[in-house]
Amino acid sequence: MADQQQTPEQQADGVVADAVNLNWVDRFAPRWSRPYLRLSRADRPAGTWLLLLPCWWGLALGILGDPFGPTLYDAWIAVACAMGAFLMRGAGCTWNDITDRDIDAQVARTRSRPLPSGQVTTKQAEVWMVVQMAIAFCILLTFNLFAIGLAVASLLPVIIYPFAKRFTWWPQVFLGIAFNWGALLGWAAHTGSLSLTPILLYLAGISWTLFYDTIYALQDIEDDALIGVKSTARLFADNTPRWLLGFQVLALLLMLVAVITPQGPLIFTLSPVALLVVLAGIWAFGLHLMWQLRKLDVNNVETCMKLFRSNRDAGLLLVVIWSLAMLL
Repeated sequence: MADQQQTPEQQADGVVADAVNLNWVDRFAPRWSRPYLRLSRADRPAGTWLLLLPCWWGLALGILGDPFGPTLYDAWIAVACAMGAFLMRGAGCTWNDITDRDIDAQVARTRSRPLPSGQVTTKQAEVWMVVQMAIAFCILLTFNLFAIGLAVASLLPVIIYPFAKRFTWWPQVFLGIAFNWGALLGWAAHTGSLSLTPILLYLAGISWTLFYDTIYALQDIEDDALIGVKSTARLFADNTPRWLLGFQVLALLLMLVAVITPQGPLIFTLSPVALLVVLAGIWAFGLHLMWQLRKLDVNNVETCMKLFRSNRDAGLLLVVIWSLAMLL
């Protein structure tokens, strides 16, 4: 894989190699704050979207399955999930960079990150991580007790994930477990409980993560092989497109069953037209993933990054279309 090039000015300013061009951190944030915001990946917002979207999926289906429909409190849940996703993705990325600082120094794409490049110390990163978690916990306290306990439980996979690539070829599974917890949380924040529907949606999200994060891991496949880091991209090798197709199909099937399962509330509360709209959302999501597969070039770093980032749009298709179903 080709190295991502930076100008001397970007290197001098501490810009991270895979940051979004003209991002707000590098353009507008006070200089003293930039290393901390870069630790939180605020200059690379795709991950925040990928953490947030399952929250909104779960909330949307929770509302659709409720015969009383949405309330003003649901608007707060949506906003709180957005703030929490930003903060907890930031805390999780900070934790990831603390544990991976030696590995990141050996990978072309990541050696410009704040810790391996020396922009912050490990102690400063630890303090920043705690600050983000504390603010997120204050927001979480506005949810019901069941949702609070569920959210606290999500910390376990977050803690484990950075170590997964050291002992398994499937670290993307651990990322999926952590990143899609919001499907459970969004539903629980509205309903105060869980059912088969959000669990199936959660499993669908994990399969989606295997899809997009394998594409992401293709960027580092050569460096990972040299330093012994495991990933599904290395495991699948030339068979990667076939595996991605399998993850796509599995994600769509799980979403479909989540919506139409007789054990779930949706099938009893949705009108026929609303049900068709919900199913249309799954169809649109699947079409986007198929488009990604057709555009995929496993040897092109820029293409892999663009396709990875495009999963924000895939996930938003579900949010927008399922939100329209609430009006029917």
